Amino acid sequence: MRWIIAIPTNNSCLCQHFGHCEKFAVIQIEDNKITRESYLEPPPHEPGVLPAWLASKGVTHIIAGGMGHRAVSLFNHHNIRVYTGAEEKPARTLAEELVNNRLITGDNTCDH
Repeated sequence: MRWIIAIPTNNSCLCQHFGHCEKFAVIQIEDNKITRESYLEPPPHEPGVLPAWLASKGVTHIIAGGMGHRAVSLFNHHNIRVYTGAEEKPARTLAEELVNNRLITGDNTCDH
């Protein structure tokens, strides 16, 4: 199993405002283990840009605090699975929780 998980971050922790993060943690998982971790600066925020950009990086999963319904739909169009309502934790911890079926998600906190 190979996953590439993207997580919007500020200071290496989940940023609750998906479209305005400092960087995206991009964490590659193979056989339930982290094999690569990098941080990428996103392109300028405009509606619809991030789903195509992250898809071009091979991303298969997104972990977010909140995300608009249109963004979720665009990620799904790119075959990227979205998890919203995640707690503000280090990106690496969230990725490990996801692959070990321990990721706790709550309400999607985005109101647009």
